[in-house]
Amino acid sequence: MKVVMVGLNYEPEHAGIAPYTTGTARALAEAGHEVHVVTGFPYYPQWRTADGYRGLSAGLVRRLRDGDVRLTRLRHYVPSSSTGVGRIAHEASFAVHACLRTRGRELRDADVVIGVSPSLLSLLAARGLAARTGAAFGVVVQDLYASVTSEVGALGGRGGSQVARLEANLLRSADGVVTVHERFSDVLRTQHGVSPDRVTVIRNWTHIPLSSTPVPAPWPTGTGTVVLHAGNMGAKQELGTVVDAARLADRRGDDVRFVLVGDGARCAELRRQAAGVRRISVLPPVPDAEFAGVLAAADVLLVNERPGLRSVCVPSKLTSYFAAGRPVLAATEEDSPASAELSAAGAGVRVAPGDPAALLDAALRLGHDSSLRERLGRNGHRYASTELCRQQAAERYRAWVAGLGARSGR
Repeated sequence: MKVVMVGLNYEPEHAGIAPYTTGTARALAEAGHEVHVVTGFPYYPQWRTADGYRGLSAGLVRRLRDGDVRLTRLRHYVPSSSTGVGRIAHEASFAVHACLRTRGRELRDADVVIGVSPSLLSLLAARGLAARTGAAFGVVVQDLYASVTSEVGALGGRGGSQVARLEANLLRSADGVVTVHERFSDVLRTQHGVSPDRVTVIRNWTHIPLSSTPVPAPWPTGTGTVVLHAGNMGAKQELGTVVDAARLADRRGDDVRFVLVGDGARCAELRRQAAGVRRISVLPPVPDAEFAGVLAAADVLLVNERPGLRSVCVPSKLTSYFAAGRPVLAATEEDSPASAELSAAGAGVRVAPGDPAALLDAALRLGHDSSLRERLGRNGHRYASTELCRQQAAERYRAWVAGLGARSGR
């Protein structure tokens, strides 16, 4: 079949949902489908357009190939902040451009069109293409957009309710919806009115090797227990709490170091906050080839979330953390998806978010108990190998797309 995917993010972006959209496209192409992805210029998690795509000389459209996958990359607005009006303009600029570029002859005979959420306006472009071509319309839900934007304060009351209605309408109109966690499927059915027979759960997979050798650490050595956050530094992570925990460790003389590796909309602000704090390092992203080894070099891997974040959003970093075989320390609400996933894996310790002292004390407890660290790390590794398997996810996506194609009758 001819399958078109519409979504903002794709490799070489290595954080967030890009690895999963990329992996899904490749898996469908390997199954013999003709796959065409309409995506943006790379920008995430730095929230800066990548080198080679800046300026007028880079053009408005790039037509490329990723193996057997055809890519149409579209220029779009990239704001300095990931929230508020700039975020809306960011998504709208891509959606409008995608609508214009999906009217070409090469996409007219699509059998299946898939929109990738949480880029909500991209779903409008995908649904429009499906309607014009008579194709089946599918949605992959990585996050539920309205819940996330509400909890991080990205939209106000009236705007938030309008977004929620639009999201529900788009999801109900789909011929099939994939969600990455069972908790999401419950919300889709009960709060968004999506028919249960149109919801399929396909777990995100671990996209780093299940066995990695630690690489030389990019942080100062001999500084006690190393607690590492790797990935996006944005509003959902609220990593200022980690800076405060490191500052408290300075005052108390605790044998611990917090390390933040990555980039994001809040990175520059975090560097300013961390200035003069001895027990924290804020470092740039590491090359993909070294990422698994850097995780393996840490003692504890950190998930830090904004207080009140209970949305249906499972941090994508957990798939890599579990594969690394290191214990996870999660500062998250007790009823959050991250907490549920940590419990299911038996791979870590949870503390209340927004509490620097609780975060520091839990880090020290893990640092002083090597047997506990080893047990939690083994549990996470086992969970990654059995529940977060790339091949299993690829087979389920292929079956889902086959089902969508049967609905289209083309």
